[in-house]
Amino acid sequence: MDLVQQSINFIDLNWMNVSFLFIVGFIGGLVSGFIGSGGAFVLTPGMMSLGVPATVAVASNMCHKFPKALVGAYKRFRYGQVDLKLGLVMAVSAVVGVQVGIQIQYWIKATLGPAGSNLYVSVAFLAVLITVGGYVARDVKRLSKSGKEAAVTALASRLQKIELWPMITFKTAGVRISLWFTIPVGFATGMLAATIAVGGFIGVPGMIYMVGASSLVASATELVIAFVMGFGGSLNWGFNGLIDIRLVVIILAGSLFGVQLGAIGTTYVKDYMIKLVMSTIMLMVAFSRGLAIPAYLKQMGLITLDDGIIYWLDKASFFVMAAALTVGAVIILGAMFKARAAEKRAEKESGEGYTLMKA
Repeated sequence: MDLVQQSINFIDLNWMNVSFLFIVGFIGGLVSGFIGSGGAFVLTPGMMSLGVPATVAVASNMCHKFPKALVGAYKRFRYGQVDLKLGLVMAVSAVVGVQVGIQIQYWIKATLGPAGSNLYVSVAFLAVLITVGGYVARDVKRLSKSGKEAAVTALASRLQKIELWPMITFKTAGVRISLWFTIPVGFATGMLAATIAVGGFIGVPGMIYMVGASSLVASATELVIAFVMGFGGSLNWGFNGLIDIRLVVIILAGSLFGVQLGAIGTTYVKDYMIKLVMSTIMLMVAFSRGLAIPAYLKQMGLITLDDGIIYWLDKASFFVMAAALTVGAVIILGAMFKARAAEKRAEKESGEGYTLMKA
């Protein structure tokens, strides 16, 4: 890649951009450790909102993902939440999906140019986040009303009953299912991770609704998959000169702190809270990306729109993105503090009861 192309791909960084990226990295890590997604649904649009081209945003995000995912996976493995066998089995097909996704991204950029690539990523974000986020939000509403823990879905129950060799038992997830039903979930996770960097938002719901794992195990196991496919994908992106190492270092610095805090948070909250955070941020980020689409359409000459309108749409997109980050952090930290306070009250009451019994 020549110097002219590099200057187009890599934006200038000032202290405001660096601060924003660090905060985005922290909240992306916080969300990643909590819900198991790589945090790309926050990080990729966050970088794009600063003017980073879509391919560089996806590549840089994937590069920062695998060391962060390793930290989060280890943390949650110590809590007994990771099904390592399930993660490694799905990672095999995810790695294949990553390579396919990267080739799709290359083709789109070569065919439609940078604006077309940005448009593709934004439209794909919109479709995936609205579809999956809406479904998860409906599930959260049902669970919060019933007050019950999530049961194995009807689809997962049916798939588990189909005896199609080879059958595999995943002990931590408490699931016995055919290998063939894990492959499409892993492949879709890898392909979307490489094309729009939101693999976790297919992988986690896929493990919950198709394989039959709980939200807790699925969100923890996704970190194993993210590590494996992030490492392989980074090598591919790096060889083509599309990783901005400056962005990687900044967001990784914030992410490594956030991911540990998010992992700790899973030990204090109910299962459905993970889904609540996932659906809330997904839908807000989808709205943010939707506001950015007219600018890309104009750059491609597909629509005509006043520059003033484009300017305010861009500002609104950035504001909604910032609001999504704030809402995600508030929900996670609020749930953690509330659950921790309830735990302390219970311990205090238990201690007082023991004292009275002795008296």
